Amino acid sequence: MSRAVAGVAVILFCTVIAARPSFAQCSATGAPASCGVPGSVSMTAGRVVRLQMSAGSTSLTAPTPDDFDARTNATAGPSLSISANAPCTLHIRAATAVCNATSTSPGEPARANKPAADLMWSTAPSGSFAALTTSDASLIGGAATVNDATTLYFQTLYNWTLDTPGNYSLSIVLTLTAP
Repeated sequence: MSRAVAGVAVILFCTVIAARPSFAQCSATGAPASCGVPGSVSMTAGRVVRLQMSAGSTSLTAPTPDDFDARTNATAGPSLSISANAPCTLHIRAATAVCNATSTSPGEPARANKPAADLMWSTAPSGSFAALTTSDASLIGGAATVNDATTLYFQTLYNWTLDTPGNYSLSIVLTLTAP
């Protein structure tokens, strides 16, 4: 290595060492010796939400002749628990406008167009029920909370002439937001 290159390397090394920022430091001598340096920490807490559900699926109560006469029956759904460090809203909607239908009787097709609105929801067993649609509906809303629990209740609508034998299913979407 030439002397010129070595000299430039030494100058660069010294410049890098000298350019490092100076941090708080202390030193102590003697006995006992102690030294303290003030410092700080910081963090940002963003919005945090949690939704817990007691079950990922609910089997709706199979209809009886009395249910068809009454045009409805009820089923208790999952328990929901919400925790949020900011005001939040839980929304509910159907993933599709119609139920998925599979025939269970030979020669008798299941109702392929049973609307999602035939499934109604509420947060009270005898409360006011709302038809499920593909648009978000506010299920629960409020201030920051911890383990705010509620149960989801369903009512299914039936029609003697339309609701043929079959297995019917519908995906539901629950969305918890803290805007």
